[in-house]
Amino acid sequence: MADFSSNPVVVLNRVSIFQDVNTILSEVSFAIEKGEFVYLVGRTGSGKSSLLKTLYADLPLKVGTAQVAGFNIHSVTWKQVPFLRRKIGIVFQDFQLLFDRSVADNLKFVLKATGWSDKSKIKNRISEVLMRVGLDSAANKMPHQLSGGEQQRVVIARALLNEPLILFADEPTGNLDPEVTDSILRLFQEINNSGTAILMATHNHQTLQRYPRRILKCERGRVLDSAREEFSLVDGI
Repeated sequence: MADFSSNPVVVLNRVSIFQDVNTILSEVSFAIEKGEFVYLVGRTGSGKSSLLKTLYADLPLKVGTAQVAGFNIHSVTWKQVPFLRRKIGIVFQDFQLLFDRSVADNLKFVLKATGWSDKSKIKNRISEVLMRVGLDSAANKMPHQLSGGEQQRVVIARALLNEPLILFADEPTGNLDPEVTDSILRLFQEINNSGTAILMATHNHQTLQRYPRRILKCERGRVLDSAREEFSLVDGI
């Protein structure tokens, strides 16, 4: 169900991000509006993945406040996390598909885990998302029968199942060759143009040049925002 309120889909206020006992990022404050496309850049180890994991409640938020898709991440309980995950989509670099079952059964697994029970609605939704990512003929294939680019499209289809307000994408093209990368990026543009916000971590300079958008940069324990300040991207992304 679409959320027609005008509130931003992500709001962070003075957040600190930890790995074990080490502070990786501090005083992080930014908002992402509905339908906005934002890049997240920074050197390896600068906190990009930890920030994303905090936003989808895979890491606990101990300092500061954050709202994501209407949920208070700083106070979210483990029982609420599945409901949060219905409002967001997550695209991993390493796919995290279940290789013992077909593409359709991978998607069915997620739908059932997020409360879908009607078999015909499940079948229709799987067809819709596979068609949207250009894989409508792949439903009965096993993941190992697909190329890397096709597997990533399945991951994107999986992320779209519950019509998320925002997609969190962690280096979604990191393991793909340039031609496949461009097709995946065009797919993200289409998804964004239809109203889904996207926060995408990337190391790819060409992506930033080809599809310029607002940029958040993790650097020296802070998150810089291109909407508020100028900064260099040459110094490692």
